[in-house]
Amino acid sequence: MTRYLVRAASLTAALTAWQLLTSLNVDLWLRFSQFPTVADVARAFGDRLGGDDYWTDLTDSLTRILTGFLLAAVLGVATGVTVARSRFAEDLLGPVLEVVRPIPAIALVPVAILLFPSNEQGIVFITCTAAFFPVLVSTRHAVRALTPVWEEAVRTMGGGRWRVLGSVILPGALPGIFGGLSVGIGVSWICVISAEMISGQYGVGYRTWQDYTVVDYPGVFVGMVTIGVLGWLTSTAVERVGRWLTRWLPRTEYVTGARVRKTAPVSPTPALERPEGVRDEHLV
Repeated sequence: MTRYLVRAASLTAALTAWQLLTSLNVDLWLRFSQFPTVADVARAFGDRLGGDDYWTDLTDSLTRILTGFLLAAVLGVATGVTVARSRFAEDLLGPVLEVVRPIPAIALVPVAILLFPSNEQGIVFITCTAAFFPVLVSTRHAVRALTPVWEEAVRTMGGGRWRVLGSVILPGALPGIFGGLSVGIGVSWICVISAEMISGQYGVGYRTWQDYTVVDYPGVFVGMVTIGVLGWLTSTAVERVGRWLTRWLPRTEYVTGARVRKTAPVSPTPALERPEGVRDEHLV
């Protein structure tokens, strides 16, 4: 309860400061007099909620995000595991991926316009590309960081390649994979909004840019708030799914008067009961 109260107080303080700085027309290097007040944005938000365009924009943006992100998740995990497990795949795909990876996804808008027959497909392509590389890189590092003794144990018991993949590689790499997915969903929102501003028809980004061109600044802030809330909700959803799928991992949480507390044991055998010189991997 204390944590939720602190969060609510933080948000309230930020909104109060915004309202005071804008309503008093404070101009101390930063020109808050040009900003709409919180009350103006709230009124514009209420007007938008009562119209059909707002919900159409919301649906279009969410559809683009989810489609591109799911494609990126599947392709990024598959490519990351393949590159991490195969030297041939790394030599074949690695140079191309490393050359394309530094290119900002928003810079691919002209390519998407030329390559795809519709703007909708181009926006999904940009969203997918934005999320693909964080997922790829995190998956590759997570797979390579796995201790070899787990795979050796499965192979010793007669497990084949697919058994190793399903019992060791994917479960062991899940924390790293979901770290990349959490980053990827945030990057996807940045790029889909930018793509909608440039070549979209409907969508939160498209509407925000239209409000800017007609000097409707409260409408611009409505779009910004909407983007922030949607990004926070989708990122939280990805993290919650990740925590649920990795619920077998030991967790730590902060408690009053202590730094951390473990909610599950890290090792099945206490340190005092282990034979001298025996490490964790020998207990598999």
